[in-house]
Amino acid sequence: MAEAVESPGDPETTTSRPLMRDLKAVGKKFMHVLYPRKSNTLLRDWDLWGPLILCVTLALMLQRGSVDSEKDGGPQFAEVFVIVWFGAVTITLNSKLLGGNISFFQSLCVLGYCILPLTMAMLVCRLVLLAEPGPINFMVRLFVVIIMFAWSIVASTAFLADSQPPNRKALAVYPVFLFYFVISWMILTFTPQ
Repeated sequence: MAEAVESPGDPETTTSRPLMRDLKAVGKKFMHVLYPRKSNTLLRDWDLWGPLILCVTLALMLQRGSVDSEKDGGPQFAEVFVIVWFGAVTITLNSKLLGGNISFFQSLCVLGYCILPLTMAMLVCRLVLLAEPGPINFMVRLFVVIIMFAWSIVASTAFLADSQPPNRKALAVYPVFLFYFVISWMILTFTPQ
């Protein structure tokens, strides 16, 4: 019997190859954030798929569980989405105004991918919140959020620090610190209904 041979124009293979290529690229960038080291790979091959996935995931996890979500006092999906993207755009513009040699989308890519540790912190905090609330519960969440906050800062500065003039690195890193601090604060103060 003759084996079936894939033709180059087969619609199933032509749509799955770019998708798998993109998923592998996103996975490699996640690994660069999980093990931060000075590398230009994240800057050179930028994309916004990973940041979009992380932002949507974080916004969905921060969503409250009540049906009437207008009265629960927590952040809505659109609020989290806007805070993340507006913050990343603001930091990118600040970087460019300080004389950074990184493109607009490269910076958005790095800042978005470096939300990965905070998204993992939100997942851990959601699991911890399944237990009975109390001071131990809060201390565990505080510890996890602080560690992941520091991880986000270290990962983002490993990629972005070299793109700034030496005498302006602190001015470029401070807004990054504030950006991840606001996201960390939203994660820490999250309580389910």
